[in-house]
Amino acid sequence: MSQAVIAVNNLNKTVPTAAGDLIILDDVNLEVEKGEAVAIVGSSGSGKTTLLGILAGLDSATSGSVRLMEAQLSDMDEEERAIARGKYTGFIFQSFQLLMSLTARENVMLPAELRGDEQAESQALELLEKVGLDSRLNHYPNQLSGGEQQRVAIARAFASRPEIMFADEPTGNLDTKTGSLVTELLFDLNREFGTTLVLVTHDAGLASRCDRTISIASGRVVL
Repeated sequence: MSQAVIAVNNLNKTVPTAAGDLIILDDVNLEVEKGEAVAIVGSSGSGKTTLLGILAGLDSATSGSVRLMEAQLSDMDEEERAIARGKYTGFIFQSFQLLMSLTARENVMLPAELRGDEQAESQALELLEKVGLDSRLNHYPNQLSGGEQQRVAIARAFASRPEIMFADEPTGNLDTKTGSLVTELLFDLNREFGTTLVLVTHDAGLASRCDRTISIASGRVVL
């Protein structure tokens, strides 16, 4: 029996332009099984980041259906999708997206605090130790290197204990050595927490670490 945690059927995304509708995604069908690590790859402008955003409930499709766990995202408005995101997903961005006014500890605590979790601080300290930043707890993002900021972002994403982790070019702003270290950390934590991982990347080495690759060209899934 299928254990698909993401199921996409006949997904289309178009945006209006002065010259007519621009097709971003064209009849996309795919499934992601529980526990899989899946890389979405394709050239710039292929639609892969748009697809990731729709799968994560950050964006909506023009037509077609998207199921994320038990949530039928295609039937939801933005508020309902936000609830589903909070319940099921974590997200790691290329640009880190840390809150500059919060320390590393406070950034990682935030998801659990928003859930009302009384263990928010102890969980944050544990995760920051796992990513090797237990000596940087009270540093602000502008006091951290790019690699350190991404490690904080990874710890924050796992702090919400997501069923599905989405990552958009998680090593895109990092040099090769730092990117390799962050990749190891991401997959180590993913195994430890048993999370399903879906990521967009241009990095062939990162994609090769995944169980499967989905290639997108001109908005369509290709073999």
